[in-house]
Amino acid sequence: MPVTFQRTDLPGVVLCIPEVFRDARGFFLESYHAADYAAGGIRAVFVQDNRSSSVRNVLRGLHFQLHKPQAKLVSCIRGEILDVAVDIRHGSPTFGKWSSAVLSETNHHQLFIPGGFAHGFCVLSESAEIQYKCSEFYDPRDDRGIRWNDPDIGIAWPVDTPVLSAKDTVQPFLKELSERELPVYKQA
Repeated sequence: MPVTFQRTDLPGVVLCIPEVFRDARGFFLESYHAADYAAGGIRAVFVQDNRSSSVRNVLRGLHFQLHKPQAKLVSCIRGEILDVAVDIRHGSPTFGKWSSAVLSETNHHQLFIPGGFAHGFCVLSESAEIQYKCSEFYDPRDDRGIRWNDPDIGIAWPVDTPVLSAKDTVQPFLKELSERELPVYKQA
């Protein structure tokens, strides 16, 4: 199989390591193959691709969608990022826990984040370009977030004073959200 799937500490969050074919001309890889990913346990049907570009120390997140949770397959196609997933599903045994992976243009790793998880990333290189697939269409009315530096979550971000959007500086802490403001855990 041209991709290796490594499970993380959070059930459903998977580090995807594609096989990269390199020679004097450069490299080739399959960035997504539905049958291979389904065989690896990733059965999301992706309906939208997004790209973003950011400079060093930009931190985007932690974002989630409440009523139409988006599963995401995140890649860093230029530069390097620390990509983070947080389980915020009410009733989950891993509620409030996080997992991370370094994604870069050189390692070609991807992080699969199921719906119901908050997502964020921090740029480690001078600049970075991120591309990610989503299983639901973006709906701005469904957009939610959690404070990036929530002490109850305790993410070990690689930057003390990140560059944030105005929205991300005022997101609530996880404990400030009621059960109905969080995705619900559905046992498999």
